[in-house]
Amino acid sequence: MTKYGLIIVGNDWRPGIGDPTIMGWVTVLCYFITALLCFKCGQKHKNDYLFWWPLALLLIILGINKQLDLQSWLTIVGKKMAIEQGWYEKRRLVQKDFIISLIAISGAIFMFIMQRMKTKIKQFILPILGIVFLLIFIIIRATSFHHVDQLLGWKLGEIRVNWLLELGGISCLAIAACKEILKPNK
Repeated sequence: MTKYGLIIVGNDWRPGIGDPTIMGWVTVLCYFITALLCFKCGQKHKNDYLFWWPLALLLIILGINKQLDLQSWLTIVGKKMAIEQGWYEKRRLVQKDFIISLIAISGAIFMFIMQRMKTKIKQFILPILGIVFLLIFIIIRATSFHHVDQLLGWKLGEIRVNWLLELGGISCLAIAACKEILKPNK
């Protein structure tokens, strides 16, 4: 089976290009450009580098994953492990626990960021909104339940919902980073 350029043969994953479409490559380019902008924000605003630099790293990882489709590899490894260890019939419970853990970890990281920002919350509303969009997209993708995957395929006109979430989040981060870079030093 081939999903875009990713090759899944039986129950094996082979690295390939996960989304060789124009929108796939545009999204990857947006991840990397926005990562560079976030890195530049961290350089310019030394007091906020603990916000911008981890965000830059996250965007690089997400850009790489966009084309390698590592979550498919994780799914295949999990399926093999479940079959070998005899708990495949209970995989839905494990999936549910995985998703709950992902949401809890994301929530904890989000709360940590919010607590560290204290008085700067207004300044960071736009990048926080971008992070929320990306987290929602990631959590929906991580579920990989058929009916949830169908949600990402919905279209509003010619625009797919997954583009709105993923590129919407990246755009919020890019705009916020550009604003910070262009802001005069105090």
